[in-house]
Amino acid sequence: MKALVYTAPGRLSYRDADDPVRADGEALIRVEAVGICGSDMHAFLGHDARRPAPLILGHEAAGTIVGGARDGARVTINPLVTCGTCPMCRAGRENLCPDRQIISMQPRQGAFAQFVALPGANLVEVPENVPLARAALAEPLAVGWHAARLARAAVADPDAARALVIGGGAIGLACALSLRAMGTPAPRILEPNGARRAFLNTRCGQSATSEAPGCAGILIDAVGLAATRAVASAQAEPGGVIVHVGLAEDTGGLDVRRLTLQEIAFLGAYTYTAQDFRDTAAAIFDGRLGPLDWYETRPLSSGQGAFADLGAGRVAAPKIVLDPWADADEGPAGRSGRTVTPRGTG
Repeated sequence: MKALVYTAPGRLSYRDADDPVRADGEALIRVEAVGICGSDMHAFLGHDARRPAPLILGHEAAGTIVGGARDGARVTINPLVTCGTCPMCRAGRENLCPDRQIISMQPRQGAFAQFVALPGANLVEVPENVPLARAALAEPLAVGWHAARLARAAVADPDAARALVIGGGAIGLACALSLRAMGTPAPRILEPNGARRAFLNTRCGQSATSEAPGCAGILIDAVGLAATRAVASAQAEPGGVIVHVGLAEDTGGLDVRRLTLQEIAFLGAYTYTAQDFRDTAAAIFDGRLGPLDWYETRPLSSGQGAFADLGAGRVAAPKIVLDPWADADEGPAGRSGRTVTPRGTG
C-alpha cells in the first residue's frame, strides 16, 4: 500500500509500506479519508516522544471494510483501542484505560495510508448519504463533544450559561458546535488568526472574535498555552468551569488563587469515551452539528505540503482531510486498481 510516513522532524515520505496485518477480532479498512490533527503536527515537528520516527501518523479516518462479515460496510473509525475489562472501561470511561492505545502512536501504525486495521467494536457504520470525508470528522468532533459534555455537567444552568471557546481550529470549532447542539446558546470563539476568524464567521456560522468578549460561565481552552490558560483564568465567571482540552504547552498561565477564591472548577478533558464517539457520529448523521462543509481535501501524496501550510498559518479551513486514493490508478478491481486479500486472523 501507499502511506505517508513520518521519517524525521519536519519530514514526511509518501512511499510504499507493508499492508497491515489484522489481529483476531480486527477488521481491515480501506481508508477513504483521513484528517490532519494537531497531535500529528506536534509529532511532525518532533515534539512528541510517543511518536518516534519512522511511523505512519493519522487517526481521524473513515473508509470501507474489506473482507469478513461486514465486507463493504462504510465506517468511521474510533482510533482509541482499550482493554474493555479494567475498572475505567467497565465504568464507561474507556479514554482513561491504563492500557489504551491509539493508532498513529507506537505500537500501532496510523491511517495516513491506504489501509488500516482496527477492532470491529471501534467501527461505526456510516449511512450512504453521508460522505466519508465528513464521517472522518467524527474523531475531532468527538473530542469537542466530550469537552462540551463535561463543561455542561459542571455548571448549574448549562442552557443559560455564556460560553467562550479559546481557539478556532478543528477542536475549538467542535467544542462550539457541540455546546450549541446540546443546548448552550451562542458560544463565542476567541481566535487571533484573521483568515481563520473570517472563515469561522462566514463559512461555519460561528461568532468568532479576536478579543475576549467578557466573562463566561463555560470556558473551554482548545489551545493549551500558558497565555490561553491566563485568558481562561481571567474570563471565567465565579462558580464557572474551565475545561482544558488543548495540549500545546505543559505549564504556566493558570491563576490558581482566582480559581480558589471564586470557586471556578478546572477540568482536564482527554479524547472521548466510546459512547461520546457514538453520540457524535449520530449527531453528524442527523445534522445536529450542521453541514460540516468546512474541511479542505488534498491528496495523501501532498501531505508534506499540507503540513507545511498548516505550520505556516496558510490554511483558513479548520481541517485538512487527505485522500489516500487520489493518485491511485483506476483499474478493474475498483478505485484502488487492485484486489486486496485481508491478512491475519479474525
